[in-house]
Order: sequence, then structure tokens, then C-alpha cells
Amino acid sequence: MMKLAKNAVDMGVLSGDIQASLKFYRDVLGLEFVEEMPASNGVMYRLRFGHTDFKLIDPTVKPPKGPVGFNEQLGFRTVAFCITNLSEVCAELKRIGVEFVIEEKQARPGVRIAMVKDPDGNIVEFVQRS
Repeated sequence: MMKLAKNAVDMGVLSGDIQASLKFYRDVLGLEFVEEMPASNGVMYRLRFGHTDFKLIDPTVKPPKGPVGFNEQLGFRTVAFCITNLSEVCAELKRIGVEFVIEEKQARPGVRIAMVKDPDGNIVEFVQRS
């Protein structure tokens, strides 16, 4: 059984266009830039959201793009950010033309969500609990 070392799950994402990914996650969503460092498969850009390290990887060799989407692939489908300003974030994402998969809506009592596509087409979910 695992024993918790920190209150987060870290994530690594291979990026097809690192500048577009950095602009989206760092500049638009506001993840904190921590460091750029060599990785075994390219260059890693470590960003932080709360206690979570969100690692964008610019691979030396880019793999071919496979199916991406909520129902088009097996395995992990979304990354979710729990936030307190969902309507504000959605308004800004719409303003700059980010594609929505699910518009802001109530998922269940006390929980509102929205889902968008990042520059590589990955699904990014935003969750606000009241």
C-alpha cells in the first residue's frame, strides 16, 4: 500500500508544440513556472499548480499523434484543475478562442465543470465545488 508523501499527483505531458503548450498552461491558465531541465527524452518544463508538478516535455523525437479525446482513446482522458473562479476562466478561454468540449455546466449539486482542448487536443477539465 502506498504511503502519501505529498498532497498531489504529478503529471507528465509530451507536447507537440512546446511554445503553444507553455503559452496555454503557464501564460493563460497561470501555472507557475518552476524550471527547465534536460530529461531522458528531451527537455522538461516543470510547472506547478498548488502541490502538483505539471511537467511539459518537449521530446527530442516526437511520436506520431494518436487518437485524442474523451471517448477516442484508452487510458487517461483528462487532467482536472480544481478552481474557485470557473466562470471567469471560461470567459477568458472563450475570449481567446480555446475550443470547449463541454461548456460550463452543473455536473451534480454543488459541482460545476467545463472541459476544453489544450494545444495538442488533450482534454483539460476545470472543476468548481461550492
